[in-house]
Amino acid sequence: MKIDYRNILSAKKLKCTIPRQLVLEVLFKSGLPMSTEGIFLKLKNKIDEATVYRILDSFESVGLVRQVNLRRGASYFELNNDHHHHMVCTKCGVIEDFKENIEIEKILERIVEKSSNFKIINEHSLELFGVCSRCHI
Repeated sequence: MKIDYRNILSAKKLKCTIPRQLVLEVLFKSGLPMSTEGIFLKLKNKIDEATVYRILDSFESVGLVRQVNLRRGASYFELNNDHHHHMVCTKCGVIEDFKENIEIEKILERIVEKSSNFKIINEHSLELFGVCSRCHI
């Protein structure tokens, strides 16, 4: 299936440039969060690092990508096309997505109900850190 990057950018009111299409393509192909440096390394013969930073900033400002904290000392970005969370192995760094489930949503609702300062949560991010089955020996 061919992805129409032009329509994706147009829907977000962004000018459709070759560098933007290239960054989108890298993120779509990856399917997992990528660091700015990782994206640049995939495209280093095509666009410069500063351009990658600017593109990701513009993508984030319109909600096309979201930043994910993987505790690796770098900014990681992923497409903001479905709501999910991550499990990260603290030994080898493997990342696994998991979809939110009804139990997590119920817990979040109870947290808000018990809060004295909050009435609604607009968005959330959940990253779990542990050891994958391959490293757990």
